[in-house]
Amino acid sequence: MDEQQKGNMDEERSFDNIDVHGIFIGAGCNRVVNTVAWGPSGLVAFGAYNAVAIFQPQAARILTTLPGHKDIVNCVEWLPRNKDIYKCDYGSLEEQFLLSGSADGVIMIWAYLPSHNKWRRVLQVPKSHEKGVTCIAGAMLNNLDGLFASSSSDGTVYVWEVGFPSQSGGDCNLSMLQTIHVGTRTMVSLALAELPGNAADWILAMGGLDNKVHLYVSERKGKFVPACELKGHQDWIRSLDFSIPAIAEGRMEIFVTSSSQDKTIRIWKISFHSSLSDFTEEAQSIHNISLKTYIEGPIFKLGTSVWQVSLESLLVGHEDWVYSVSWQPPLKSCIDNNNACWIQPQSILSASMDRTMMIWRPERKTGIWINDVTVGELSHSALGFYGGLWSLKGDAILAHGYGGSFHLWKNVGLSVEDWQPQLVPSGHSAAVLDLGWAKSRQFILSASHDQTTRIFAPWERHKDDKLEISWHEIARPQVHGHDINCMAIIKGDGNHRYVSGADEKVGRVFEASLSFQRTLQHTAWGHLGKQDVNNEDIQILGANMSALGLSQKPIYVQGSTTRASVASSQNFSDGMETIPEAVPVVLTEPPLEENLSWNTLWPESHKLYGHGNELFAMCCNHEGKIVATACKAQSSNVAEIWLWQVGSWKAIGRLHSHALTVTQMEFSHDDHFLLSVSRDRHFSVFRLEKNGIDEVKHKLVARHDAHKRIIWSCSWNARHHVFATGSRDRMVKIWKIKETKSESSVTELLILPQFSSSVTAVSWSPRSNFKDDLVAVGMESGLIDIWRVSLQVMTPGGEHFQPCQRFDTVTASRIIGLDIYLCHVATVHRLVWRETSESESSMLVNSSPTVMQLASCGADHTVRIFNVVIA
Repeated sequence: MDEQQKGNMDEERSFDNIDVHGIFIGAGCNRVVNTVAWGPSGLVAFGAYNAVAIFQPQAARILTTLPGHKDIVNCVEWLPRNKDIYKCDYGSLEEQFLLSGSADGVIMIWAYLPSHNKWRRVLQVPKSHEKGVTCIAGAMLNNLDGLFASSSSDGTVYVWEVGFPSQSGGDCNLSMLQTIHVGTRTMVSLALAELPGNAADWILAMGGLDNKVHLYVSERKGKFVPACELKGHQDWIRSLDFSIPAIAEGRMEIFVTSSSQDKTIRIWKISFHSSLSDFTEEAQSIHNISLKTYIEGPIFKLGTSVWQVSLESLLVGHEDWVYSVSWQPPLKSCIDNNNACWIQPQSILSASMDRTMMIWRPERKTGIWINDVTVGELSHSALGFYGGLWSLKGDAILAHGYGGSFHLWKNVGLSVEDWQPQLVPSGHSAAVLDLGWAKSRQFILSASHDQTTRIFAPWERHKDDKLEISWHEIARPQVHGHDINCMAIIKGDGNHRYVSGADEKVGRVFEASLSFQRTLQHTAWGHLGKQDVNNEDIQILGANMSALGLSQKPIYVQGSTTRASVASSQNFSDGMETIPEAVPVVLTEPPLEENLSWNTLWPESHKLYGHGNELFAMCCNHEGKIVATACKAQSSNVAEIWLWQVGSWKAIGRLHSHALTVTQMEFSHDDHFLLSVSRDRHFSVFRLEKNGIDEVKHKLVARHDAHKRIIWSCSWNARHHVFATGSRDRMVKIWKIKETKSESSVTELLILPQFSSSVTAVSWSPRSNFKDDLVAVGMESGLIDIWRVSLQVMTPGGEHFQPCQRFDTVTASRIIGLDIYLCHVATVHRLVWRETSESESSMLVNSSPTVMQLASCGADHTVRIFNVVIA
């Protein structure tokens, strides 16, 4: 059988079965204090825009996102918590539960089944706060019963009793115990604990804007009543945490620690004073209690017991606001008569906006609390830590920062503590507006309103003597001073380059550094595209950030005193004194945040001047010779499309057609046409022809009033002059360019059934050996559908690209809608397919079906990559 016949047989293949697997989620953490929680299952939950994201520290991978909230997720809390281990048997629990609260006052309860790695939403708490939830604090009575309290900026604190199901899949029993009105003294931190003894008495600590710690107590699930106020802090209380109850020297006691924006931490001891019968009339006089308040601390009564609160210690060491403080989870000390004994380690973890986390412990001889361990972040872009958490065993600590980044340290020492930074997942901390695959398909580049562009690539890692491929952020080419709206990867020969457009009138061209090229060779797909780039021709080692954070200046190989060296990303100092110059290195492991934000920048090579407003859309042709750019516009004069020649970066054309902002552009796969769609509800098709070396002849072929609302997206078919447009009117329409010798025109081929939400992203699959094509459709709701589109031609030919075919029939059918736990939770901004070879397909899945990869980005701050498996 000859090659042509074999190719034609391959063309006749059809889609028998399609399955979609999520292989990567990149997301940053919300910039909120209480939005991260580390649970007993070893999983970390955190707020990522309107979703709750779940990541596994051991794999440095985000596993899933939980959709449901309609506003920013402000706080999360596991039940049972890590510190409930002393009264809960984690091994006997079929499910573990997670509480989440959002900025619209809603609280949800989620269930996680570890044996099947499955999540489900159990319920939404029936009574919502009128304003945003600021904190959720819970505690367990036993394996199935617990309490939790929620605070809000509406001036209320709700207290709930919850009963969890004994078997997986059951419902929770939820009842509201109390509403505490705090008025204008908004509470932003809570802590809940059971008092020592067997009376099932509870204590609730609240802190907020009045600089005081308010203690409330409850007797046997009764109403919480005010007990006392703890004064001392000079600024807002940002975090509270109880130790586990203890009996020391015959006295029952529990500790509560508080941190504040006054840069200090206070440890308060709450101890049993006496029974009420022993409390004399003289001691109950107001005068004597006041005097004791200054000497020994305030006293409060609960039932038949009298408790006293005293200041145990004042910790001073941080240089900025202390946002988080927490006790180390309890440790098992002995087993007596089949009952485990648990102790509270004398270790407190604090996280501060001074970019450090500290572990405080009492000195052995004096008992004075001192800073025993300090870890931190050196990155110039770091603006401090918003929270710090312990792992269940206390051998790892996790921080989340102002920029949405995570920072993990693990104690790897045997006899002496040795806290070393570990790999964590990363991602954007604001809406991701654009993304695209590299010309050689080795990595994906994304652009975001968090003022960065980021590169994600697969990395081979050995785990348990097995080779695994996992995706990680490997570079941050641009850290800018403006929100980045769009970017275009330059295709063709030569070094990796891209153009970006931000909330400024200038387009910026970036070129890959030598250190990045060498790092790329260590990735799983580093062998792809080697022939396209000659590293010997690259003389730029890396880049330094300018003082204003706009331009990135090159570091040349000849002038650099520190040449690129093969180094592990973990071999960098944690010094805090100064911010050094960038040190570009060749990475043999996925880099940490400290290196990503400073040492992986690309140099800026050119600026493109010409537009009158902020850039909004751009694209590059497939030959890599022309870049088209457009800016925000409210008139036809400003809405023009500029064409730039790659290399010389001269403006070689200005295309006029639209009256409002051009939202997306794309070149046809033979580069003969440029398609643009706009807020003016029209699409335009331009014919482009080379007219000499430095000139391009362009002609407007068609301008159609195509939709009833804004057109957000467009995409060309890979084999024909056929394209799709998607609009806010919830419609996707398919069009064909009809060409004759004298002129070209556009006709409508098909309208897909109306979607459930506005269509914001459309992408046609690349060329394949299938007779039909796939079209991915992304919506404002975050959902993604994949459709099969069949273009039946009258006279099939042997050529791969058949632009002038006449179509007998055009049919479309929905193949699959992606699972909501795979989809975005907000607007899908871009969808991009990646071609995969047969050898890559075998690497992606165990069997040998055809695998294509689809990447997406959205307003929920995430970048997602899917394997689309075609059996």
